[in-house]
Amino acid sequence: MDASIIDLRYKTTQILEALKKREKVNVLYHGKIRGVIVPITPTEECKVEEHDFFGMLKKEKKSVKEVMHQLRKGRF
Repeated sequence: MDASIIDLRYKTTQILEALKKREKVNVLYHGKIRGVIVPITPTEECKVEEHDFFGMLKKEKKSVKEVMHQLRKGRF
C-alpha cells in the first residue's frame, strides 16, 4: 500500500487495516518513497515469571508502597 503524508493523517484507519493484513505501507512525500511502515512479527508469548525483569527487586526490603513512593517523588 502507498500512503502520502496527508493519508497518514486522514486515512489512519485504512493504514492500520493494511498493517493488520500484514501489508507494508510505503510513505510517500512528493511522490517519492521516504519510508516504509512494516507490520510487526508476532513473537512467542512467554510467561511473566520467565521474563528477565520479573523478580528484579526480589531482595528489596522495602514494601511496594515505599518503593512506589520513592519512584514517584520529585528530585529534590
